[in-house]
Amino acid sequence: MRTRQFFRDYVVNNLGLKVLAVVISIGLWWLVSRDPTVESIVTAPIEFLHAPENLVMTADSPFEVHVAVSGPERIIRSMDQAEINAIIDLSGVKPGERTFDLNPRQIHAPRGVKVERVVPSQIHIEFNPSATRTVEVRPRVIGAFVSGYGITDVTPDPATIVIEGPANRVNAIEMAITDPVDATGVMGKATFTTHAYVPDPLVRIQHPTPIHVTVTTGKSSRGAGQP
Repeated sequence: MRTRQFFRDYVVNNLGLKVLAVVISIGLWWLVSRDPTVESIVTAPIEFLHAPENLVMTADSPFEVHVAVSGPERIIRSMDQAEINAIIDLSGVKPGERTFDLNPRQIHAPRGVKVERVVPSQIHIEFNPSATRTVEVRPRVIGAFVSGYGITDVTPDPATIVIEGPANRVNAIEMAITDPVDATGVMGKATFTTHAYVPDPLVRIQHPTPIHVTVTTGKSSRGAGQP
C-alpha cells in the first residue's frame, strides 16, 4: 500500500511536467555537448584584498593580467569580460618589496569557463609609507621682449604647494614646475594664470590650484631680450 501511495505521490503526480523537465535537461546537455570548445584571451584587472591603508603600492607594470580562458563557444562568446579578475591577498604586508605569484587558481571566472594560463605569472610590488612634503613652485617663462628689456623678477602665487605619494618618491622631488608662461611683449608687469606639476607620475599635488605668475620686465643690459 505504501509503495503504491509513494508511486502515486512522487511518480505519477505532475508526470507531464517531470517528463518535460527531463526532455529539457537532455536537450541542454545535447546542445552543450555539441558546442565546440574555444579559447580566448582577455585582459583582467588585479583586485587586492586587505590592502594596507598606510602603504602606497607601486609596480613597473599596470595592475592587470592577460588571462587565457577556454570553454564552450556559446559561453565564451557571451561572456562578460568584467566577470574575470585576478585576486591577490595582501594580508600582513610590510614596507618593502614583494613578489606575488599569479596562477589560474587566483583568477575568478564565470561558471563553465576554464582558466588555462595567466600572463605575467608574477607581479613585483613595492610598498612604501605614504608621505607629504611642501615644495617650492618654479615658474617657467618663455617669450621675446622689446630690445633692451628683460625679465627682472618672476613671482609665483602660491609660492609653495604640498605634494603626496610614496615616501621615497616624494623625498626625491625638489620643486614643482609650472606650465610655460608666454610673456612675449611684456613691458613692466603682467600676471598670468597657469598650473604646476611634478615630473613623477606617482607623486601628486595634494590640492591642485591655479598658479598666478607675475612677470616683471625692465631695462636690461642683455639687449634684445630673451627670458
